[in-house]
Amino acid sequence: MKMGDINNVVSSKHQVFDVSVNVNESKCFDDDGRLKRTGSVWTASAHIITAVIGSGVLSLAWAVAQLGWVAGPIVMLLFSFVTYYTSALLSDCYRSGDPVSGKRNYTYMDAVQANLGGLQVKICGWIQYLNLFGVAIGYTIASSISMMAIKRSYCFHKHGHKAPCLVPSTPYMIMFGAIEIIFSQIPDFDQIWWLSIVAAVMSFTYSTIGLGLGVAQVAETGKIGGSLTGISIGTVTEMEKIWKTFQALGAIAFAYSYSLILIEIQDTLKSPPSEAKTMKNATLISVAVTTVFYMLCGCFGYAAFGDLAPGNLLTGFGFYNPYWLLDIANIAIVVHLVGAYQVYCQPLFAFIEKIAAEWYPDSKFITKDISVPLPGYKSYKLNLFRVVWRTIFVIITTVISMLLPFFNDIVGILGAFGFWPLTVYFPVEMYIVQKKIPKWSTKWLGLQILSVACLIISIAAAAGSFAGVVSDLKVYKPFKTTY
Repeated sequence: MKMGDINNVVSSKHQVFDVSVNVNESKCFDDDGRLKRTGSVWTASAHIITAVIGSGVLSLAWAVAQLGWVAGPIVMLLFSFVTYYTSALLSDCYRSGDPVSGKRNYTYMDAVQANLGGLQVKICGWIQYLNLFGVAIGYTIASSISMMAIKRSYCFHKHGHKAPCLVPSTPYMIMFGAIEIIFSQIPDFDQIWWLSIVAAVMSFTYSTIGLGLGVAQVAETGKIGGSLTGISIGTVTEMEKIWKTFQALGAIAFAYSYSLILIEIQDTLKSPPSEAKTMKNATLISVAVTTVFYMLCGCFGYAAFGDLAPGNLLTGFGFYNPYWLLDIANIAIVVHLVGAYQVYCQPLFAFIEKIAAEWYPDSKFITKDISVPLPGYKSYKLNLFRVVWRTIFVIITTVISMLLPFFNDIVGILGAFGFWPLTVYFPVEMYIVQKKIPKWSTKWLGLQILSVACLIISIAAAAGSFAGVVSDLKVYKPFKTTY
């Protein structure tokens, strides 16, 4: 599957099929002439859970600490509702026209092109792919933090709790980058379903451990930390309170963001039933499951640590006992992020490779696949351009991660930057066009109010996160970060 291959779609629309085609052969292909899609509600749910329950869950206790017991849970519920609602709108845009037999839109950008067109397509593309690029950076930072935590845990266990055990982040970012270079050679999105399932299992593993440790700490102390309004002024300045509150909104938005790859996931689904119906069911299951996890992890983490809730929930439990359980959780995070990195980056890989093939159709370096036999498996199609460009991409994201290893701030910026345009604005505008909703009608006004409200939240979250980066840079020394 080459996502976003518009040329193939156009040509297939004008193909005249021989009515005498073999019936068995026709069962191998979908209505667009591509190999039969095999995805189900469960594989789609696995992709979504892999994308949603990511490193963002670790910062939710910190986010609730900034907002307090009243606003924290309410904001998480509001984000979950908005995410589900706009994702349902977006799933209706997979096919143009008839929801069962209309022309397929293989990527998010294809859907924007079909419904909105013009300048909005270019704006969408820049926002989507910059966001995917940023997610790769965020995941590299998060994985290095977990690998460093494992190293520190071993150090404390071996040398005692008073040992300094400072661990540099750079070697672990390089290690994660090397792993991603290998996995990035998987050609297409539909070939990483198994990686998504493994990653989804890992996400449940570390989320459950974080939740369990939070519950255990509350049970042990018999106290529920925190306050109704979160960190009080005095502990932080009035301005810091405002910025951190805004940053918390970005962290929660990041934890729910996956709309930018929804269409790509939907393009893996078989039909009947219609892809939109299956996707809505998968979205409902996934958002419901992740919201329960988020509420439990965020709230029990805040209850355990109160206003001192850390940016990474698992690091707040120390490196002592049960150190082996924390090690398992951090290993699960690393494994999950290996898969999540691919779920997010595969659409970007496919887009760049499609553009390169269109610009240089006669270049063997770009278009030629070399068949490499694998014992016991079908041959692997090696493409030299794919190897070179994807390797360069991973190296760039790794180097940037070394330069800006600020997990909470990066998460907030990504959440703010991608939430309104990709999760709210484009799905709303495309749905209005798709369903021909009259301007100034009650439904049109409701959708516009939702969009404007989310825009204000995104601007506030971006401001808070950028303020955090500026503050961190005042004391930061590149390539010398230790924990």
